[in-house]
Order: sequence, then C-alpha cells, then structure tokens
Amino acid sequence: MKNTLDFERTSETVELSKSFLKIEDLNTIGIKDVESGELQVTQTVDIDGDGTLDEILFQPTVAANSEKTFDIVTITEAEKPKAETLCYSRFVPERTDDYTWENNKVAFRVYGPVAQKMVEDGKPGGTLSSGVDAWLKKVEYPIINNWYEKNAEKPGAYHKPSPEGLDNFHVGVSRGVGGIAVKQDTTYYFSKNYTKWRTITTGPIRTSFHLEYETWDAGGNQIKESKTISLDLGSNLSKFVTHIEGTDTISAGLTLHEKDGEVTGNDENGWISYWQPHADSEIGMAIVAKKGTFLGFEKYDTEAKDLSNAYAHLKVNNNEVVYYAGFAWKEAEQYTTPSEWENYLTKFSNQINTPLKVSWAE
Repeated sequence: MKNTLDFERTSETVELSKSFLKIEDLNTIGIKDVESGELQVTQTVDIDGDGTLDEILFQPTVAANSEKTFDIVTITEAEKPKAETLCYSRFVPERTDDYTWENNKVAFRVYGPVAQKMVEDGKPGGTLSSGVDAWLKKVEYPIINNWYEKNAEKPGAYHKPSPEGLDNFHVGVSRGVGGIAVKQDTTYYFSKNYTKWRTITTGPIRTSFHLEYETWDAGGNQIKESKTISLDLGSNLSKFVTHIEGTDTISAGLTLHEKDGEVTGNDENGWISYWQPHADSEIGMAIVAKKGTFLGFEKYDTEAKDLSNAYAHLKVNNNEVVYYAGFAWKEAEQYTTPSEWENYLTKFSNQINTPLKVSWAE
C-alpha cells in the first residue's frame, strides 16, 4: 500500500473486494500489519443484500510518502480485534419516518413519506423536505438512540442543549447539508422526501444505506433519483453516490440560514464552504467533489423562505454523481475556525483525488 502525499493518512477507508482478494469467505479473513504484527480492525459488507459478503474494510495508518505492507491471513472469530459500532444508522419509525446516521464526529438525518404526507394532509408534526439535517453532537459515542428515546419521553427534548449536543439546525425546504437540486435557467428544482430505504451496513468503520425517491419534475424534465449514502469513522463528511436520470448536472446545496455567514470556495480543490454564526456558537458546512466532477459554485440568495443556498455545481457521468457533504460545529472542538475547516477540506480533497495505492506485493 502506497501513500504518495506529503502527510500521514489516517481515518481513510480501504475497500478490498472479494474478487481482488480471490477469496470466497470473507468471514475468516484478517489483515495483519507486517511491521508490527498487529491485526487490524475490519468490517465486512454485503453491498447488495444478497446474503453474501462482498468486501472487507479497514483504516490503515500510512506515513507520508511511504509504503506499508499488510498480510491477508486466516483467523477465527475469537481472534478478530473488537471495536465499538461507532458508525451507525437506522430507520426511525417512532419519530414518523426519519432515517438517521452518525459516526464519532457528526450525525445527520433525512425525512420519509409519512412525514411528507402529514404536511400534505395539514397534520402537525410532519416535514416536507429532501434537505439533509445536521445533528450537532460533541461526543464520540453514539447518540441517535439516546436522543430519540429522550424525545419519545418528552417531545422536543433533543432540541435542548445537553452535554452531548443538540438538534437546533433548521432545514425546512432548504438543501440543509448536501441535498441536491437541478437548475433550469435561474430556478432550482428538487424532490420531495425519500420513499424507500435500505440499511446496508453499520460497524466500527462505516455505515451506509440506500434511499429511493419518486420521479420529480425539474422545469419540464423528469428526474429519476436514488442514492447510497455512507459515513466512515473519523470523517466529518458523508459520501453521496447518487444515481440520477434526466439531467447531466446537479447542484448540491448548503442552507444559508440567516445569511450572516461567509461562502467560500476553491475550484482547484473542488469544494464550497459556508461558515456562519449558529445560536451562541458557529458552524461550518461544506461540499467536496473530485476534479472533473466539481464544475464551480454559486451563492443563491432569494427572499423566499429557506431557499437561499450555497450550491456546488456537479457533473453527472453515466447517470451517477459522487460528492461529499458535512459540517463541523465549533462546540465539538474539531475545527473551530474557518481556516481550520478549509484546511481540512483541502486535505480531504487531496485524499479523494489521490487515493492510497493498493496492490499485491511482488
């Protein structure tokens, strides 16, 4: 494994497929650091839900401009290194039909068809939005189940500050943190809530899930959309792999809320950021995409409620577009200034554009 960048690589997930390893049963596989002799924490994934494991994940530490060798070994279940499931997601029927996900840094949620129908039927408590909500956690352990349990006991409980954080991020019909739109002329169009969900994996390294949407109209164009979202250990950014038909570009957005923050962007490194005051703190949001996908960015300011967003314009290739979206809350003390946040985005961009090189040893 080779790192060609001038900084140490950590919190970066390597995916080894069954076909690459030429191994049928990934349950019995371990990955050993040749130098230290230590077995790595791994996670196996059944991507398509057919009951057969497709790949094994791990997060190596590789020094700057260096190579590292790992052995593929056969191990028993008892020999596997144990690690907590910090990358977690689930459907939440007890709060209408949210789908919520988190890792040790951040948490998010999106809204389903029941929440949509409640709004359309004029019932209180619903949400009509395909925007992405940010849950502002400041602890490394999982909070999703705890916050929903508190909310079930006392509605609105997770909107109040606690030592773990709170949900005081307003989405409305905005794009939130990374929801998509299609621009026709000067108008942005977007879908309603997701219609179907499927959890793919949770574990110590990654959580991922699949969402589907009803076909929607974008200025006369019929848009078909589905996506797989994943979040890896140590990352502030979720990965969105969106399958889309009916357009050759999309725009992924960041809500401007009170419009009192600053939009910045970097075309060369393929990111847009919005850093803003938030309640009695601050928050930075961002979208990052690979070179060749990131086409530019725009600050879209309108008087219409919740429709002002900072947009990253992204190219669709073969009905697919891949980008990363996420945030950093100052209270969590991960990135506390705009410059720290932007440095993280540039480093993240370097990593996705220059991935670790994985090959069999000679």
